[in-house]
Amino acid sequence: MSEFLLQNRELIDNLRKRLENCAMVARLGPEEASTLAHAFLDLEESLRLFLDEQLPKLSDPSVQGEQLEDLLLEIREEFRHVLYHLHDPVFFRAMEPTHK
Repeated sequence: MSEFLLQNRELIDNLRKRLENCAMVARLGPEEASTLAHAFLDLEESLRLFLDEQLPKLSDPSVQGEQLEDLLLEIREEFRHVLYHLHDPVFFRAMEPTHK
């Protein structure tokens, strides 16, 4: 499994502070920098889980039947988590303007 880039609390705090000072983030509200930093942390975790663990299992021809169905449900749940963190920050809502 790859090393997580945002697991260190100091790095997250630094990112949050930089986002607070970023005009395009700051104009979205006082909590947006924290929300966005948290989203990046959770997105990294979910995407690494998919790429490092779930996708290799999915590409394994021996994974079939109930094992495959369980894996698909796990992937669906992880993607649900990804979608949450794409919808939660106001900054990302520009990607899907119909989302409120």
